[in-house]
Amino acid sequence: QNGTKKHWDFMRTHDSVSILIFNTSRQCFVVVKQFRPAVYMCEVEKHHPQVFQNQDKEDFTSLENPLPAVVGVTYELCAGIVDKPGLSLEEIACEEVLEECGYRVSIADLRRITSYRSGVGLAGSRQTLFYAEVNDEMRTSGGGGRPEEGELIEVVEIPLEESMKFAYDETFPKTMGVIFSFMWFHNNIAPKLPKK
Repeated sequence: QNGTKKHWDFMRTHDSVSILIFNTSRQCFVVVKQFRPAVYMCEVEKHHPQVFQNQDKEDFTSLENPLPAVVGVTYELCAGIVDKPGLSLEEIACEEVLEECGYRVSIADLRRITSYRSGVGLAGSRQTLFYAEVNDEMRTSGGGGRPEEGELIEVVEIPLEESMKFAYDETFPKTMGVIFSFMWFHNNIAPKLPKK
């Protein structure tokens, strides 16, 4: 209107899958920790706003007190983008569980929970969430992702009895997928578990 150009914030991305993994041998959730540049840069902007105010004058690499990399680390569900034509969502999910967390699961081990839109302010892609139960015998490697693709992933176990405290503890930066899936588990799976 009035000759003013409007801009849409939009980024072309792939759809993705995520997997809530529960290890029945040790009654814990298996999640991943990884460094996310976008999270790190949000923290930089908060603590060093001059970097973004004077983008043409200020060099990010010349910050006197750079933030430690740990401020860019988040806890997330095992996940991956859908970028392999010919593979089903389930097949991609199985690959991600093996690559990131080291467990060999089959399509029969997966339960589809739901799908939803993620990153709606910028990407709007669809993510499909699966649930998989694993045990120690299914672990064939340490996981960790693919370093050659820039993945630096740490596998983390969250004990079932501590999971809801973890979900709401803001000192552990995490994605909404972690919170939602833990709640789903407590509503749908936990009531059927054998009582101790």
